[in-house]
Amino acid sequence: MTRIAVLGSTNMDLVAYVTTAPRSGETVTGQEFRTAPGGKGANQAVAAARAGADVAMIGAVGTDDFGDQLRTALEHAGVDIDLLRTTEGPSGTAHIVVDGDGGNAIVVIPGANGSLTSLSHADRALIAEAQSLLLQLELPMSAVLAGAETARRNGVRTILTPAPAQPLPCELLAVTDLLVPNEHEAATLTGVSGDPERAARALLADVPEVVITLGARGCLYASRAQPEPVAVLAPPVTAVDTTGAGDTFVGTLAVALGEGRPMTDALTWASAAAALSVQRPGAAASMPYRAEIDA
Repeated sequence: MTRIAVLGSTNMDLVAYVTTAPRSGETVTGQEFRTAPGGKGANQAVAAARAGADVAMIGAVGTDDFGDQLRTALEHAGVDIDLLRTTEGPSGTAHIVVDGDGGNAIVVIPGANGSLTSLSHADRALIAEAQSLLLQLELPMSAVLAGAETARRNGVRTILTPAPAQPLPCELLAVTDLLVPNEHEAATLTGVSGDPERAARALLADVPEVVITLGARGCLYASRAQPEPVAVLAPPVTAVDTTGAGDTFVGTLAVALGEGRPMTDALTWASAAAALSVQRPGAAASMPYRAEIDA
């Protein structure tokens, strides 16, 4: 079984569903409100576990009710939470507005996630035993960099989702094996807007492999061995809620690569998982199980 370590955030998602998202200074009436476990790290952990991997989570929750709920949700998904810390104060929250087309806008409040600034000996040992380490940018950069460096020293594949979008330190890029930005994040990193193929080639100056996700249009893959980007189309579906689709993609992609699948096959499988997730409301709650993806 594929062994995956996730170093990342755990948040409670507070989701408002509206017909049209409000503009600055505008108030709109929504149709529904939900709370659901989330956070990019926890989402990727759940996606990988449901896709069939042995997954362990390194992160932090608070001492509030949300912290208890987040722990329970990860446990129920089959994620090992032995190294999920509990710190005094509130858990992280994500405040999400989902519009009538399934698009979303998100404000993340780090809460307990901000307390994870370094790794323990146990954290490093867990990473060293994994096949892949999944990283995002909702934890302090010091912890993200420590995780990536630990993975590199131990021959563990590092898969980085550069979100929220921000410039990345050279030290982190130097120990990243596979970078998976969306179009907006790729533009932030390269300064290339509206041309994902050019952005993908530009990113190869910093990392050996890159996948740029393009939403309903699928994704682009490029590597130093194959710098001309290869497009993988996504199955055509009607989106209900795109929250967590990128995390579903990354989690299932890590499973497929851990099983030794060729990159194009792995991307096709991950795209199918993401297409399933956007047809359901929520983030972690929408993530498909392995049998659904295979079907």
